[in-house]
Amino acid sequence: MGNVESLHGTTPAEIFTSGIENVDRIEAVALSVLWADGTVSSGWSNADAAQLALLVLLLDEKMRRDAASQML
Repeated sequence: MGNVESLHGTTPAEIFTSGIENVDRIEAVALSVLWADGTVSSGWSNADAAQLALLVLLLDEKMRRDAASQML
């Protein structure tokens, strides 16, 4: 299993540039976009339901651990 890394503080341009540079290493993408007008778009690429569920669970676990470590 790979690492879960935060993109907090990363600009959208940096994220997309990294994606282009590493396109051959990307298996699937899940994304939410908050547009300037307040609209939110979200979805995922070729991940099946099990992969998407695992992604959400891993992100949830990472966020909970980070929050818990900040409380200490």
